[in-house]
Amino acid sequence: MSTGTMKKSHSQWSSRMGFMLAAAGSAVGLGNIWKFPYMAGEMGGSAFVLTYLLFMFVIGLPILVLEWLIGRRGQKNPIHTMEDVAASEGRSKLWRWVGIIGVLGSFLILSFYSVIGGWATDYIFLAINGTFNGVDGAATGQIFSGFLSDVGSLLTWHTVFMAANTIIVAMGVGGGLERACKVMMPGLGLLLLILVGYAAIVSGPSFGVAFNFLFTPNWSALSGTAILAALGHAFFSLSLGMGIMMAYGSYLGKDVNLLSTARTVVILDVIVAMLSGMAIFPLVFANGLEAGAGPGLIFVTLPIAFGNMAAGSILGCLFFIFLTFAALTSSISLLEPTVELLEEKTPMGRKTATVVSSVLIWALGIACILSFNEWSDVTLFGKNIFDLLDYLTSKIMLPVTGLGTVIFGAWMMNQKIIRKELNLGNFWFGVWSILTRIIIPLAVVVILVCGFLPETR
Repeated sequence: MSTGTMKKSHSQWSSRMGFMLAAAGSAVGLGNIWKFPYMAGEMGGSAFVLTYLLFMFVIGLPILVLEWLIGRRGQKNPIHTMEDVAASEGRSKLWRWVGIIGVLGSFLILSFYSVIGGWATDYIFLAINGTFNGVDGAATGQIFSGFLSDVGSLLTWHTVFMAANTIIVAMGVGGGLERACKVMMPGLGLLLLILVGYAAIVSGPSFGVAFNFLFTPNWSALSGTAILAALGHAFFSLSLGMGIMMAYGSYLGKDVNLLSTARTVVILDVIVAMLSGMAIFPLVFANGLEAGAGPGLIFVTLPIAFGNMAAGSILGCLFFIFLTFAALTSSISLLEPTVELLEEKTPMGRKTATVVSSVLIWALGIACILSFNEWSDVTLFGKNIFDLLDYLTSKIMLPVTGLGTVIFGAWMMNQKIIRKELNLGNFWFGVWSILTRIIIPLAVVVILVCGFLPETR
């Protein structure tokens, strides 16, 4: 079927605010609340944080704008958007591979992201049931390892989480994605403020220690590894290179100012990451726990703090509700590129395309679940299925897609039209050109190359 025979109707966001909340919801996810705090802890705190902030605006924001711009120009799924925009610019249709890799990346990511979302959902009930009361590190470690070995529990919560995604996305762009984010994003903000306020009250002097840890520069702690980690996390924090923002851009009207909207989304994303750190680290420090606890910070270390404080069950429950909501606002965006492709390229309607996509992703997620238990000895390149998919997407597919997007936008498209569309004067367009043509491609190449190098500290 050629692109010319695709469905003609294409959904639109009902308002700039709805689009902005959906885009912010996609960006605000497990990366902000789970990954950012433990990376800050491992990389020495403030120096890493400030470097990350710089990269968010210098590297992340321009790529975000380009993905929206290309998506809005094409008004189709990422694959056919890239193909059609390339054709309109007199370029090879092979540029559609940027869209192909992006859509495939979001498909693969959701298969294991849903598993982690299931962890967060289960921990809501563990917290409210008092499971963490009086526990120590050994006990929380046993709780988590026991959970990972329980195929039935993992499958149940993975299924519940994917079902929630399916219901929301099947309702469409306006009635599903946009409406859900209009409810969940303010809810996330309220929960986060409650968590930060509670942390300030119960942690005492540790709140100031956490603030200094995150925001007082300690440049001696900034290693080459920390700089590269900040660069990589800034790129991935905004859901770049996954086909998501290109898909979201395809639902945009011409009246939306891309630069100002992107700036708002980046600021919201940064605020959530910073406040998440201020909700987590005061509790960690107040309980004498290790800030650099790695990926286990949320599911192993933090429950110790919840279990040894007043009203810890309630606070823990609120925290994991917050974490689940954040995971859900991102996961629905991960599902959207595949659904948009099937909806436009096949006879399937929106609901059928969503169910088919979800079932396929859910099935792949089962393989990720089994990699923690029954298939733990099944490895490729020394990695189990879960880790392999994570590595393949985050270290290879996403940087390749991001690099392709920025090269296409900066070198293959008519720059006069882009300048007019972004409403940039001579000076700022010069800055834009230097960033998108030279600095950002080099930065993404660094991310890609470093993905093949052994990790060091």
